[in-house]
Amino acid sequence: MSTQTAVPADSYADARPAPRPLRRAATVAGLIGLLVALVSMVRNPAFQWDVVGRYLTADIVLDGLRTTLLLTAVALASGFALGTLLAVMRLSGSRLLRSVSWGYTWLFRSVPILVQLLFWYNISLLYPRFTIGLPFGPALVDMPTRGLINGLAAAVIGLTLHEAAHAGEIVRAGLLSVDRAQTEAAQALGLSRTRTLWRIVLPQAMRAIVPPAANQAAALLKGTSVVSVIAGQDLLFSVQLIYNRNYLVIPLLLVATLWYLFFTTLLSGVQYLLERAFARGDGRASRRLPPTGDDR
Repeated sequence: MSTQTAVPADSYADARPAPRPLRRAATVAGLIGLLVALVSMVRNPAFQWDVVGRYLTADIVLDGLRTTLLLTAVALASGFALGTLLAVMRLSGSRLLRSVSWGYTWLFRSVPILVQLLFWYNISLLYPRFTIGLPFGPALVDMPTRGLINGLAAAVIGLTLHEAAHAGEIVRAGLLSVDRAQTEAAQALGLSRTRTLWRIVLPQAMRAIVPPAANQAAALLKGTSVVSVIAGQDLLFSVQLIYNRNYLVIPLLLVATLWYLFFTTLLSGVQYLLERAFARGDGRASRRLPPTGDDR
């Protein structure tokens, strides 16, 4: 029978981490490189920071920023609503629903977003008129497609459908991360499938959904810049209108960059708060609590 020698508690206080000179050298080199880059940006007259400050809150720039935020919010909400439906269809027992969900995801994840936007913007070449009517009867609605699908509408449709394909995979992965015993226990208590999904499975799946969903939201915010190709008056299109007149390309691109940086950082903060909120019931959080008197 082996015996263990008790280690005095004071010995832990004297313990020090092993020195890591390479890590310290890399940290110092990184700080020096960052400082050199910042000094170069501040002292380089080509950046024209006075022009950046003058156009940062210009009316045309703020109008484009509102369009960018609107497109991001609408496409994100609509895309995740449709993506949740696609995820449920992919996990259903119906082979038809699984096939439809898989085909949708395959198609819209395979085609680049720019190609999708150009397709929807030129949909009038394929369907010149939008018609709704009774089968073999008169048309109830008949209007030209060119006047119906403008640049903003094409951007909303394209971004939403593209976002839904990615959101469906994110939600499906989150649903699969929940232990199947949770669903079986809820069904044993008499809960319906819909109630089990919304009240039991989805709240637990949010811990796995939030990080990739936040990354997707940041990518969507930056990805809205492609709508400038179809004359969507977003943030990038607005600064392009300005520097096409005054030829101040670099400072106006910096204006757009600063706004993208600001809202991407803001999304990172929202992601951190959401992760903390959904991790409150996680078992890993409870293990960090100090022991009670009964546990000793």
